[in-house]
Amino acid sequence: MTASSTTHPLIAADQLPAGTLYRLFSGSIAPRPIAWVSTIDAAGNTNLAPFSFFNIASINPPVLAFSPLRNGEGKTKDTLNNLGQVAECVIHIGGEAMSEALNLTSASLAADEDEFTHAGLNKVAMPPLAVPRVEGAPFAFGCRLRDIISFGDQPLAGSLVLAEVVVVHADEAVWDGRHVDNAVLRAIGRMAGSDYARTDSLFSLERPE
Repeated sequence: MTASSTTHPLIAADQLPAGTLYRLFSGSIAPRPIAWVSTIDAAGNTNLAPFSFFNIASINPPVLAFSPLRNGEGKTKDTLNNLGQVAECVIHIGGEAMSEALNLTSASLAADEDEFTHAGLNKVAMPPLAVPRVEGAPFAFGCRLRDIISFGDQPLAGSLVLAEVVVVHADEAVWDGRHVDNAVLRAIGRMAGSDYARTDSLFSLERPE
């Protein structure tokens, strides 16, 4: 198969402003799963925030990956700051039923303000970790920090957080020990801007051998 003779001009990535790249990536790399991450700082203040730069990094060992971005002033998120103090987090999968609360926790609160309280959520202990989980979240993966890879200190630079799962909470109404029931979970994905995607319309393709 030969390449078409009529192609659009290529654009060097370093010629695109960070804001343009953000809109390009968030609009085209979608839908993205959402990590709803709780952390604590050294004083015991709790933080809860959603991140849609998120996926699975490894199964054996079980490692999840998410990437908080610095803000427009180059400052890091409370989640990243907390992980530098207490190297634990709980990564939740909320589902559509918890989407309103998840969205509320994306508010820019002061470091000592509690997103659990702001969103009307209850905390549940997640032994052996010190970080609590969200009551009612169908899945919660309690993790210890494995590594953080920083991509710089400029505005919108990311830090790739690799978190190794050490304990799991799974709602029996959603997971039977083998399969996740998406009709109950109603997983959601992040699109661009204020848009989210539902996953109630699926199709299957047989994987070739």
